[in-house]
Amino acid sequence: MIDKESIVREIETELLDTDRFIVEVKVKAGNRITVLLDSDTQITIADCVAVNRHIESVFDREVEDYELTVSSSGIDQPYKLLRQYIKNIGREVDVTYLDGTIFTGKLLAADSEKITVYSKTKVKKVETEETREILINQIKHTKEVISFK
Repeated sequence: MIDKESIVREIETELLDTDRFIVEVKVKAGNRITVLLDSDTQITIADCVAVNRHIESVFDREVEDYELTVSSSGIDQPYKLLRQYIKNIGREVDVTYLDGTIFTGKLLAADSEKITVYSKTKVKKVETEETREILINQIKHTKEVISFK
């Protein structure tokens, strides 16, 4: 079985000196490899293809067969890294706490310990504003709010 560490090492070599980064690498039974990438600016299909080709050039399918999927971390995927939080400052997010409650607002700041989210709501003509500092260890997941306005 191909080990995750060697795949990560090869991808990091390919991404060196770029704004692209690894979000997640999974190696499942039967050598099914899934790689999720992101970028500080924009991830393209060409970026994913380049990483795919690099992995295929290093790991010979004749020696050990594998299934490989390289894709971008989709807009519907939860943030997994601090770098993703920082990239998305200024965007509307849903923060799901460990207890299941959800707080929706604009992501204002992020560091390794906490994020800051601002919410402005209007209920029965009464407008309320709230800024919360949420500890990272209290968060189940955070996702960008998809809006078609």
